[in-house]
Amino acid sequence: MSQAAETSDVQMDLRGTPCPINFVRTKLRLEQMSPGSLLEVWLDPGEPIEQVPDSLTMEGYQIERIEDRSSFFAVRIRR
Repeated sequence: MSQAAETSDVQMDLRGTPCPINFVRTKLRLEQMSPGSLLEVWLDPGEPIEQVPDSLTMEGYQIERIEDRSSFFAVRIRR
């Protein structure tokens, strides 16, 4: 299966969730997932998309892709 066609194991819609709550929820969910699984998180533009991916990278998580879906961003993170 190609990387591009790979689907996320879990999706979380965090649109409307303020910082840093969206980061905390994402991190807690990642900690519950199996190593190697893929989480897709939906984040608002502005502070959420600017802060959450950087914070996850600092925690050691791998950001696989960030997609701009016009009204929100879909961020894929590898556990």
